[in-house]
Amino acid sequence: MDLHSRWQRTWQLVEAEAPAGLLDELIAVYGESHRAYHTTEHLAECFRHLDASPARPSDPGALALAIWFHDAIYDTKASDSEARSAAWAKRALTCIGPARSEVVEQHVLVTAHTGVPSDDDQRLLLDIDLSILGAPTERFREYEDQIRREYEWVPEDAYRSARSRILSQFEERSRLYHTEYFFDRLEERARQNLRHSLDALAH
Repeated sequence: MDLHSRWQRTWQLVEAEAPAGLLDELIAVYGESHRAYHTTEHLAECFRHLDASPARPSDPGALALAIWFHDAIYDTKASDSEARSAAWAKRALTCIGPARSEVVEQHVLVTAHTGVPSDDDQRLLLDIDLSILGAPTERFREYEDQIRREYEWVPEDAYRSARSRILSQFEERSRLYHTEYFFDRLEERARQNLRHSLDALAH
């Protein structure tokens, strides 16, 4: 995917001019050396899933900007990456107006996956962000390896414990995907992937 073209399309949706240099800043942070999964590849996968979904967001531009910013800050040694990403989005997007920039901010915050989405756009965003859980087996295993590399500073036993806790929280949900499109296509495989990963972490 040509992310430069996607960036242009995003700003056409919001009918505004992109701040100078902002795309370069975002590409730079998504290319940071400590990232293995949360990279421009993840951005491209998110946009491909957005394109494939039949959903029609109420504000496509705000949703697209939230995808761009949702992992802009990614610090594996901190717990506030989404909050910092949301704050950056709000600061950077004054040109789209305070109401719309606040929508983007709230969208980014919900990608912490700790709260309840407040509208259909947020439900779609969360499904897009979690689409990797329902990826084909080979891609899911690659994703698992990428996450481990991002946390290479964590000792193996501690990593297994923490990762198991996180994946178990997802597995315990009554459903992983909010929208019918993603539920129908990815739910079953995502649960198979989660169970396989949890079994591997336990041994």
